[in-house]
Amino acid sequence: MTKVLVVDDDFMVAKLHCRYVSAVEGFTVVGAAHTGAEALRAADALRPDVVLLDVYLPDMDGIAVLRALRAAGHGVDALFITAARDAGTVRSALRAGALHYLIKPFSQAALRDQLLHVAAVRSRLDALDEARQEDVDQIFGTRPPGSRDLPKGLAPHTAELVDRILRAHPAGLSAAECAQAGSLSRVSARRYLEYFAETGRAEVTLRYGGTGRPERRYRRVG
Repeated sequence: MTKVLVVDDDFMVAKLHCRYVSAVEGFTVVGAAHTGAEALRAADALRPDVVLLDVYLPDMDGIAVLRALRAAGHGVDALFITAARDAGTVRSALRAGALHYLIKPFSQAALRDQLLHVAAVRSRLDALDEARQEDVDQIFGTRPPGSRDLPKGLAPHTAELVDRILRAHPAGLSAAECAQAGSLSRVSARRYLEYFAETGRAEVTLRYGGTGRPERRYRRVG
């Protein structure tokens, strides 16, 4: 089981997050803390694998808590769960070693997905003696969706391009619109979009017009 410490100054919010964590298979809450000092003491006593860490704490901010944990030699993975939205705080959290940053309010599903990502990263690292570049790319999330083990005829750099286009159009787009945005042929754009749909990275909806076949529109998932 992956042990989680929940840190939030609001008792009710901390209780909610504990419930979210407990609902994820393979994770267990070992404690909750409501100040930075409590978080540091709990980390020493409970040795969690993951800490869910708020930025706004009454005695010290969460980023200072994470830095103190690192200085004390704790190898804990940190997910920030906070209402702090300014880019400077996000940047500081990243530089302090956070794996991810969830802005309140967020859904139970969003937290579950991040916890499962942490579990996958930890499992992959534990299984490695020596990392290949593709292992590092997967762990750091730098490999574009669909770029690994692509079917014959599909190229990684084009898969990355199509993924960027999907990200830039969260409401969805057609193969023709994707082709125009990426200077691709419509046939090529459709092949990549259909591959993303087949592998669960995009969803397809149909738009019905006045005549002819309905238009297929693609929206990125995740």
